[in-house]
Amino acid sequence: MKKSNERLPVYQNIKTEIREWIQTGIWKQGGLIPVEVTLAKEFGCARATVNRALRELAEEGILERRRKAGTRVVMPTGRSANFEIPRIRLEIEETGATYHYALLLREVTVPPANVRSKLETSPEICSLHLHCLHYSNESPFQFEDRWIDLKSIPEAEQEKFEDINPNEWLVKNVPWTNAEHILSAANADAKKAELLSLAEGDALFVIQRRTWRKENLVTYVRLYYPGRFYQMRTIL
Repeated sequence: MKKSNERLPVYQNIKTEIREWIQTGIWKQGGLIPVEVTLAKEFGCARATVNRALRELAEEGILERRRKAGTRVVMPTGRSANFEIPRIRLEIEETGATYHYALLLREVTVPPANVRSKLETSPEICSLHLHCLHYSNESPFQFEDRWIDLKSIPEAEQEKFEDINPNEWLVKNVPWTNAEHILSAANADAKKAELLSLAEGDALFVIQRRTWRKENLVTYVRLYYPGRFYQMRTIL
């Protein structure tokens, strides 16, 4: 297994590897995949372990399992084929700039009431809280304030997010089925002004996004951009 993480159960590593095969085109959309016995030999594990990985991927809408007809990679729906969660790295690199990011905060804690209402969790449930600063060349481009629901995505607690930013990790590892976006303007408070190299009160463009995997809410994030740097173009 190429990307085995010893901190995770074997079936989780199998799921990660299979997602990679699908994303890179090794397994084609709509195509049949190898049977469980073959995959168990490939991964060097019990067939039951492969079965659990495939079953969960089917529940997540990535695979389709039919008795006597085999298991296929699900064809994308019209929406998923035409809309993607933006990747901040690509946003920056497409301008010709160099991307890098800094992880400012990583904590597992109970969210405040206003965030719990967004995550749809109860007061006793902990979530993963992350603060990240994304740079275009050496200039701050985006401040990310993200919460990940560990009940829906328990494997996120094992990820340090030192070598991959949360946006890329989620897009790669957690297929989404629904998303909600709220766009607004705000004025920078003292903290955000310092982080984004602005004056207090300067304009910010703010994106709030919630994403779901079927009925489970995965993450709630607030993205803050210096207003003078960010544009959104929409064609209707």
